[in-house]
Amino acid sequence: MNNNSIQQSSPSSKPVAIWLLIGVGMIVVQVLLGGITRLTESGLSITEWKPITGTLPPMNDVAWQAEFDKYRLTDQFKYVHQNFSLSDFKSIFFWEWFHRVWARLMGVVFFIGFVYFLAKKMFKKEMILPMVILFFLGGIQGAIGWFMVKSGLVPEKYFVGHVELTTHFIAALGLLCYTLWFALSLLVTPQQKLVNPVLKKWLILILVVLVLQLMYGGFMAGLRAAVTAPTWPDINGYLIPKHLNDETPGLKNFVYNPIAIHFIHRGLAYLLFVMIVAWWFKSVNIHGQKLFSRLRGAFLVLVILQVLLGIFTVLNATHTNRLVVLGVAHQFTAMVLVMVIVCLLFVVRRRSSVL
Repeated sequence: MNNNSIQQSSPSSKPVAIWLLIGVGMIVVQVLLGGITRLTESGLSITEWKPITGTLPPMNDVAWQAEFDKYRLTDQFKYVHQNFSLSDFKSIFFWEWFHRVWARLMGVVFFIGFVYFLAKKMFKKEMILPMVILFFLGGIQGAIGWFMVKSGLVPEKYFVGHVELTTHFIAALGLLCYTLWFALSLLVTPQQKLVNPVLKKWLILILVVLVLQLMYGGFMAGLRAAVTAPTWPDINGYLIPKHLNDETPGLKNFVYNPIAIHFIHRGLAYLLFVMIVAWWFKSVNIHGQKLFSRLRGAFLVLVILQVLLGIFTVLNATHTNRLVVLGVAHQFTAMVLVMVIVCLLFVVRRRSSVL
């Protein structure tokens, strides 16, 4: 998106920006619902994709039993939840249903807002292509979600594939970042920006490491790798754990070996912490930029909080109820951290530009 071509902070743009920020909030909720769905092992409870008729849950006992019978054909039920009653099934069904319904609600909010602003002629010409891209990304995300569910509805699979889950997670964050960037292009004035090529370079490097870390967070979640080493600061009594190279060929360990993924995820967390603290000290002498100062402070606080939440999540990995609460908090903080770095990347420029 060429944000330089969109006039910022004009009266007609602010309602559009607020609408986009509502979308950002809804995406955050959707990702959190996805996290709860995974942590409660609810993702395979609905075995069909019905974009229209699937909006309503089963409305009577016969319909509930029919849904339960479909779930009982999955290997997850046969080998993991074989003792589930209909009441147990209803509890996991709710989270997957709510996750899907919220996705539909997001589509409705975006579509109604788009039609309204188009009818009111509040879109500038330069906004049309970003809007089209936004709808395209949303559609792709829905398709990836169903592809992910399908990966777990095959013989000898008890959960969705961790690679598919991670793809779904990263795509959701991509949609979140794009929507937020679009909103910032309508809200942030040139006076709120800062020209500092060194800080910009550091932010890009931090973003690269953060994306890699988020990918490994997805692998951790999909493989339930936290339970392989619910200890800290050691990993099952070692700084460098055993069984890091159990998979063959060796490269498979980076994607399929739970203990190796756990080890990498921790290492990337420490690296991110050091990089963000170093960046914070590099920016300590910058004054007179209120927006930048607030983002800078939030950046440091969030990475400290995220490391602490990561530690407590690992230590409580074998306690299901605690894991759900801490895991969702860990995921939420990660998303806020992503949004802060996106804002910083928008505000900190390599060079001045004419807007």
